[in-house]
Amino acid sequence: MDETFLELETVDIELDEALLEALDEKAFKDHRDNRDAAASDLLDEWLKTRATDED
Repeated sequence: MDETFLELETVDIELDEALLEALDEKAFKDHRDNRDAAASDLLDEWLKTRATDED
């Protein structure tokens, strides 16, 4: 098992009601109601847009 993730930092975020609804909608539609997978997917999308904005 790859234990690289053990070296990662933890981040707490606070989401407003509209973002929670969008997250739940994405979880239901794209990830079989898995909110963690939807959050990971949205974070990945956000990081990619930031990377392209910085170029």
